[in-house]
Amino acid sequence: MTATAPALTALAHGWCALSLLHDRIEAHLERALQAEHGLSVREYSLLDVLSRQHDGEGGHLQMKQVADAVVLSQSATTRLVTRLEDRGLLMRYLCPTDRRGIYTNVSDAGLELLEEARPTNETALREALAEAAEDPRLEPLVRTLETVRVPAGTAA
Repeated sequence: MTATAPALTALAHGWCALSLLHDRIEAHLERALQAEHGLSVREYSLLDVLSRQHDGEGGHLQMKQVADAVVLSQSATTRLVTRLEDRGLLMRYLCPTDRRGIYTNVSDAGLELLEEARPTNETALREALAEAAEDPRLEPLVRTLETVRVPAGTAA
């Protein structure tokens, strides 16, 4: 298949549209979260992921799992955790059963900020999708996103 084959071209156009949609949404969320709550999209995502942890079997995430969930390298995730810990939004402690393991939990202040920021995030997401739906290149993707349902108990 050559680089100009119709299937490859359609795939490339689809990827470009998806990338454009992602960038537009992320930029919109970033502006809203920074303006209203002093949070970046990555900080919000990290607080959200960590707030879903629970005590018990498989309840705490390892740093690699956290990094995968927020789509960052482990070193970038560690730096992000440190920044949020310095702001009093997270706390780290040793795993009680494995002294090599370190857990990260959202502090009460972090949970409060996250709850305040959730409506902002939701509103900004809806706004970004509504704007994107007006672009004929992005409208089919927006329609598809609106039909996606994540199974209960699955972290999104």
